[in-house]
Amino acid sequence: MISLDGVMQAPGGPKEDTSGGFKYGGWTAAYTDEAFGKAMMEELKPADYILGRKTFQIWAGYWPEHGDFWPAVNEGAKYVFSKNLKKSDPMVTGWKHSAVIKTVADIKTLKRSKGRDIQVWGSSELIQLLLRHDLVDELRLKIYPLTLGKGKKLFGKGSIPAAFTLTEHVVTSKGVIIACYKRAGKVKTGTIEI
Repeated sequence: MISLDGVMQAPGGPKEDTSGGFKYGGWTAAYTDEAFGKAMMEELKPADYILGRKTFQIWAGYWPEHGDFWPAVNEGAKYVFSKNLKKSDPMVTGWKHSAVIKTVADIKTLKRSKGRDIQVWGSSELIQLLLRHDLVDELRLKIYPLTLGKGKKLFGKGSIPAAFTLTEHVVTSKGVIIACYKRAGKVKTGTIEI
């Protein structure tokens, strides 16, 4: 979920992530409609998850008690990317199927493994790390018709040049563009003839 200016911080609620003085938590709430709900239900199918530490902390405090809405998130494997969390941390051991990973090599090992798709939700710093190391196969973006100015950005530090192909898209009645882009090789350049 991103704004037109690329902010992805705290889309779900006012107190979700106020770091950096962010004032607009819950900025997606006014844009829900039937088309959006249908697209979201498609994305809530069973998967495994890699989450940054901050997103993991938010989710570990919420989803175990709200699994009736999204059972797959509690049943799927959850990997928290953190250099500071320990495998024995109560937050990790308290949310079943959770483990700590610490390096890009760990992510590459997971990516090569057989099993379910691996999704990343939120986790702006983790996404930037994945983009920097060319570990993103697909981007599922929900682009909202507003700008937020300050906040955590989807594309920030060190994304490598990469091409993507649009494979699915929906525009909701509230103007949210829901688009799926798959990785499509290198950036091609040329000259526009007039």
